[in-house]
Amino acid sequence: MGFPFQHDSSEQQREEMVRVQLAERGIRDLRVLDAMRQVPRHEFVPETLRQDAYEDHPLPIGEGQTISQPYIVAAMLEHLGLRATDRILEVGTGSGYVTALLSLLCSEVYSVERHAQLAAVAESTLHRLKYRNVRIRVGDGYEGWAEYAPFDAILVSAATSEMPPALFDQLREGGRMMVPIGPPFSQELQLISKVSGQAEVKILEGCRFVPLVEGAADSG
Repeated sequence: MGFPFQHDSSEQQREEMVRVQLAERGIRDLRVLDAMRQVPRHEFVPETLRQDAYEDHPLPIGEGQTISQPYIVAAMLEHLGLRATDRILEVGTGSGYVTALLSLLCSEVYSVERHAQLAAVAESTLHRLKYRNVRIRVGDGYEGWAEYAPFDAILVSAATSEMPPALFDQLREGGRMMVPIGPPFSQELQLISKVSGQAEVKILEGCRFVPLVEGAADSG
């Protein structure tokens, strides 16, 4: 359990999070580290859990979903090798925390969330904190967002048993997709690159995410 949260200490807490949880564990991408210093993670967790916002574990955000552990977020972003000019699709908006990070790292962020209530709260938080280059819609993550494809990168923040074909189709040639693949309680991060229209897969590290649910979105 963390100490009682103080807003004026959040910058110091983020700096400590970046130093201990990220840099000392091998995260080297300076843009990722800087983004994680900037985004106020405590704004994206329930108020009752804000004292734990900068600790090294996931936290519940409602609807059976979580905000992921800081290290795994940083690792996924680093492996994607994001550029400032990238247009990215995020599958699983959740709290909007990763969406905010992507907003700093990419030129355009398109995010799909299955749960209407989570999408509404995330959109409100992002708007209040002035992350403007983001669009969110409620929908089935397996279907992506074809209207704005192709994307330079796709980040899937929920686990699936196999690579969703529709998402791969929405990846531009040379694009990269990060997705946790495996059974419910143990997955591996996979970096999937689109090369000559085919999937080239690099297996990274073990992880554990909530499942990506296929089907009609929850209207709340």
